[in-house]
Amino acid sequence: MSQVSSENVTAESSVLDYVLEVIRIVSGSPSLRSALPRLMEALEAHAGAVRAIVALLEEDSKSLYIEAGQGLSTAGLRARYDLGEGIIGKVVESGKPVIIPQISREPMFLNRAGRRNEEDRQKLTFLCVPIHVDLGVVGALGVDVVLQPLRHYEVTLRSVEVVAQMIGVVLKAERSERKRSANLPGVQVASGFDFSNIVGNSSAIRQVYGQITQVARTNTTVLLRGDSGTGKELIARSIHDNSLRGDKKFVKVSCAALPENLIESELFGYKRGAFTGADKTKPGRFELADGGTIFLDEIGEIGLSTQVKLLRVLQEREFEPLGSTETIKVDVRLIAATNRDLESAISEKEFRPDLYYRLNVFAIFLPPLSDRKPDILLLADFFLERYSARHRKSVRRISTPAIDMLMAYHWPGNIRELENAIERAVIVCDNSVIHSYHLPPTLQTAEASGTMMGLSLKEAAENYERELIQDALKTTRGNRARAAHLLQTTERIIGYKVRKLDIDCARFRN
Repeated sequence: MSQVSSENVTAESSVLDYVLEVIRIVSGSPSLRSALPRLMEALEAHAGAVRAIVALLEEDSKSLYIEAGQGLSTAGLRARYDLGEGIIGKVVESGKPVIIPQISREPMFLNRAGRRNEEDRQKLTFLCVPIHVDLGVVGALGVDVVLQPLRHYEVTLRSVEVVAQMIGVVLKAERSERKRSANLPGVQVASGFDFSNIVGNSSAIRQVYGQITQVARTNTTVLLRGDSGTGKELIARSIHDNSLRGDKKFVKVSCAALPENLIESELFGYKRGAFTGADKTKPGRFELADGGTIFLDEIGEIGLSTQVKLLRVLQEREFEPLGSTETIKVDVRLIAATNRDLESAISEKEFRPDLYYRLNVFAIFLPPLSDRKPDILLLADFFLERYSARHRKSVRRISTPAIDMLMAYHWPGNIRELENAIERAVIVCDNSVIHSYHLPPTLQTAEASGTMMGLSLKEAAENYERELIQDALKTTRGNRARAAHLLQTTERIIGYKVRKLDIDCARFRN
């Protein structure tokens, strides 16, 4: 009798640990996108999931897209379902969970997002539960588990429902935050504006969202200012896409990449015979952008002679191509960008003040990444997902020490440097987790990140062991036995290493 009671207590304790772990994952993640990989891992550890998929309703509420998946092919992540189509579509339409004991025997099972061959389909059970926000169904969570004839599927289903409920909680919080941000003083983000190409929710980037909404639907010239790598082209595209010219051309010109003797012909075009080698008439970028938007990146690099013609275009909306007396009129909105101190360039006679005043009608200052600390993890997760898919790797998350290193670094190259760092880490990563040693050496030097230089072999090995053990303890919420299982060693060895390496297990229990 006491043995049965002990088993019940153990089972209840296991369920409670699982629920607490799911809650901690959600509460410790800045977004649903960043929480999903660890939620999938929790399902794998507790419910024996071998494959999982989260499908959410599109805004039209008629179709579903894959928000995240574990064990899916790259093509599977791009799968779509109509409402009511297949098991997932039926679950979302009905709002009721479904258990398919053997998926090979279910004709409605589409296998659209999975990598299941016929043998797999005979060995797998599929459980699918709805994801609710308030009283509505917004998606579904589907999980594959290994077929077991005596398995209590109701227990496994409840484990899946716990994760689905927490996904609904996060979705509700994110939607509430978007509404709240839309009503912040000074950050008026009007309805109908799309910022899906920009990642970030820090106060610094929300100020930029507010400025975009103020200027996008006007024809005002915009000057984007900020360090190199802060995403000026993305902001320019967002202004264009949300403007009344959004369905017209967006023409980009990199002024710094064009030699001084070519930039004028590129901007304004030329007639045949205008110069040696001009064997045909070529329209310029302004002419190509007629009716739309032209984006002049690094405008501070153009020469004084080109600045004169550019000033005329801004004032008169007309110009003459090289070698022509014909005046061409254009209706173009100008967005310019620079990382240069234009005021200093004016004082040094390198930039015309009259052009500066024409450009500086509505200036938007883009904050450096060091001023957007809350966005670093969101951007890192975004790039992790992008390059994992692009390089066909199953890298799912970033370890705690690697996150600490990302947060401590000062990012002189801004978002571009972070993107390159994550792509490199994905390429060199040989498992599903990015560790600090996968990050570029620039993040690991004493000058960059405060780490020690010239470590001995013993010290380097201890640092490597410490990071692996800390990451395992984080995954298991400080449980040494489960951490030992993850690292394929014994609890006794983990205990010895924890004492030797001075690791605080209590840190990972909260």
